[in-house]
Amino acid sequence: MTDLDPAKRAVVFAYHNVGVRCLKVLLAGGVDVALVVTHEDSADENIWFESVISLCRAEGIPYITPADARAPELLRQVSDARPDLMFSFYYRHMLPADLLAVAPAYNMHGSLLPEFRGRAPVNWAVLHGASVTGASLHEMTVKPDAGAIVSQMEVPILPDDTAFEVFGKVTVAAEQALWRVLPSLLAGTAPRLHNDLSKGGYFGGRKPEDGRIDWSRPAQQVYNLHRAVAPPYPGAFTEVGGVRYVIQRARLPGQGNLVALSLPQGLAVLDGAIVGVCGDGRMLTIAALSADGAPVTAAQLQAHLEGARA
Repeated sequence: MTDLDPAKRAVVFAYHNVGVRCLKVLLAGGVDVALVVTHEDSADENIWFESVISLCRAEGIPYITPADARAPELLRQVSDARPDLMFSFYYRHMLPADLLAVAPAYNMHGSLLPEFRGRAPVNWAVLHGASVTGASLHEMTVKPDAGAIVSQMEVPILPDDTAFEVFGKVTVAAEQALWRVLPSLLAGTAPRLHNDLSKGGYFGGRKPEDGRIDWSRPAQQVYNLHRAVAPPYPGAFTEVGGVRYVIQRARLPGQGNLVALSLPQGLAVLDGAIVGVCGDGRMLTIAALSADGAPVTAAQLQAHLEGARA
């Protein structure tokens, strides 16, 4: 890709691992990144991902961290950069119409559009038990994730994959999807595939409280919830006797895993191991459980369960 026109200028809105990897693709492709718009890390968030700011500092790329994507000052700064193209790689704010009008803009979304449009697409895909997902580069419009698709890359979701593991695959897929289409994108010959909005659907952001377990649900649904929010996300949790227990690691054994004993739904200790009994009589085997950030042993859980029932 060394023969790409180095005069092509871009403004890049980027954050997270996808932001870092896709920004590196643009640099490797000879794109002149005139400005990066990113976020300051929040002290209230578990920052387990790579830093776009660190990459900008290492590469000498100007960057800004505006609090409001609709601020007139941001529009002026982006316009002054005179971009030929704009890219959004996991930037967390919606870009308004006047900003999108500055130059053709492309967004990298973490699903196979039109599936799982909106927020937290990897987490939602795992929660819904999808067996495949990927990354989609698409034209940006005011309506989110609605523009024509220019490149996609597919990855599998294995039965025991957590959202964190799937996100790693999607990050590589995003890098590959951008690398593959970048020459034609800069040449103005990139494909434009229909993004059929009659399929799939929009999903909102997720909060830690959304990880609350309903043990009356079938075991596969409970397991999917665990996989979707397992660390480094906040985790699936349940409360017993005023204590919030968070599942750190769990597995769902095969279909023959039925509860022969009259165990109540929820956390239990069986043969010295922690399990989670679900509404269809199947159990999750829980390898690691915590409360208030500290590991909980089977003996500690058993003592608490007996005390809560007393």
